Amino acid sequence: MPPAIALTIAGSDPSGGAGIQADLKTFHQFRVYGEAVIALLTVQNTREVRRVKVLPAELVMEQLEAVLDDLRPAAAKTGALGSAEVVRAIAAAAEQFDFPLVVDPVMISKHGAPLILDDARAALAEDLLPRAYLLMPNTHEAEALTGFEVRTRTDMRRAAEALHRMGAQHVLLKGGHAEGDATDLLFTGSEFIELPSERYDTVHTHGTGCTYSAAITAELAKGEPIVKAVRLAKRFIADAIRTAPGLGGGSGPVNHFAPVE
Repeated sequence: MPPAIALTIAGSDPSGGAGIQADLKTFHQFRVYGEAVIALLTVQNTREVRRVKVLPAELVMEQLEAVLDDLRPAAAKTGALGSAEVVRAIAAAAEQFDFPLVVDPVMISKHGAPLILDDARAALAEDLLPRAYLLMPNTHEAEALTGFEVRTRTDMRRAAEALHRMGAQHVLLKGGHAEGDATDLLFTGSEFIELPSERYDTVHTHGTGCTYSAAITAELAKGEPIVKAVRLAKRFIADAIRTAPGLGGGSGPVNHFAPVE
């Protein structure tokens, strides 16, 4: 049997720790065939982002149409999309997707550089969020999307419910920036599932969200149910952070060689 195909629509990180590079490494580790549509280019390393160049929506869509015509994925994810035009174009295309879409609403890089223009935030909330099979913001992104503070476990539940009402079928709210340990919260629309993890004292967390969402996308491409996919990806990303190789002089990448268990 040929491998399942997973698609990432995101930005490029030449240092290899985040964006499409991290996604493709993760897809490979999860034994699915990865393909990538580039929405923006960055000039960055583990220490800083020097430049961000958003590609024209027309060029992004030409890439997407090319892969959908020949190598149709079994699941897809979005990462940094950059502009409102790109967000709306992807959202319009997603209306015809016959596969699950994981939306990672990447807004700010690990170094603090904006990866989405202000008008694109509204487009993400209004147009792309309702197309999400799974929306997986961190607490800062959840605050930007909901308009209220997300700090505690109670705040996280409230935000997950609000994002579900905004149209996301499932919501995985990442708790790495919240109070307490690194507990994530999955809301299926009918139940809350907490995914606890130890908080590791490390600066090497570059590409954590990209890798996490790519792992879930890979499992969905294999046909795994959402709860099983999220649980496996959570164990993988926790181990990838714990065993980060310590590369670079700043916030280095996680360990994409971490075992899938």
